[in-house]
Amino acid sequence: MKFSTEELIEGIRSGDKRLIAKAITLVESKKPEHRLQAEDLLKQIMPFTGKSVRVGITGVPGAGKSTFIENFGRLAISKGKKVAVLAIDPSSAINKGSILGDKTRMEELAKEENAFIRPSPSSGFLGGVANTTFETMIICEAAGYDYILIETVGVGQSEVLVADITDVFLFLKIIGGGDELQGIKRGIMEMVDVIFINKVEKENLQKAKNTRLELKRALDFIPPKEKDWKVPVLLGSALYDEGLDEVYNKIDEFISLKKKTERFDIVRKQQAEKRFEYWVQEYILSMMKKNNSLEEAYIQHKKNASAMVSNPSTEAKLFVNKFLNKN
Repeated sequence: MKFSTEELIEGIRSGDKRLIAKAITLVESKKPEHRLQAEDLLKQIMPFTGKSVRVGITGVPGAGKSTFIENFGRLAISKGKKVAVLAIDPSSAINKGSILGDKTRMEELAKEENAFIRPSPSSGFLGGVANTTFETMIICEAAGYDYILIETVGVGQSEVLVADITDVFLFLKIIGGGDELQGIKRGIMEMVDVIFINKVEKENLQKAKNTRLELKRALDFIPPKEKDWKVPVLLGSALYDEGLDEVYNKIDEFISLKKKTERFDIVRKQQAEKRFEYWVQEYILSMMKKNNSLEEAYIQHKKNASAMVSNPSTEAKLFVNKFLNKN
């Protein structure tokens, strides 16, 4: 059944999870008629957005992201908050299919009235998120969710893109398993706001403390992302609800600092500008594909690049020049 924009907006504003999900599906669709309705929908709900705390959560596979999100989400709900979870599942590089298993992994959180969980396939989009994660987040904000938790695919350094759409970038770390080096890679460390060393128990407590010391030393060599904020390195176990209160308090403290220094609004404006730039590129490519001669030129220059007939950047420049002359 197709829903009108007005019906979807009413459903979003009233917190109807079924209609919120329908609106997200609309935004994720690539059909031209759906894109037009999605743009109208997003424009109309913009006045109701901007009041949530957007938290990006990353970490290597096995770091316990889903368990952390489930128990952190339940903690936030116990404090009177509404929580939306956008879980990005890795898509198959072959058929673009996705497992979308987070709803089954977060059974307890899924039962909460004030929780909304939306798994989305990355569809090959790099950066640990899906290409419409930002727009999905806007819908959840308009629906009145206080915390929006974005679980990335957990594939490594490309994860830093999630920092470009969130207010807080949380890095989950585990000790052992050859993970030590991953934790101090500069790409992650430059973007992180809070670090939580997960799966800490009595038998590995000393190792966890040593890892925390290593991370703090590494952070000392990196210029602070936010003035007057020293990235906290916290210890705990999401499975046993240990250390989550401290994470919650640090996130609250970090958001308060950003708002006090006016960095909160500045960063959000910068993020919106980056989304503008992204969609400019998307629409230009879309226009190109509607023009047969340009599409042929695009394919030819792409072939030249892949065959190394000339430098890929040169082929890109030649194509762009043709595109601009055609329009």
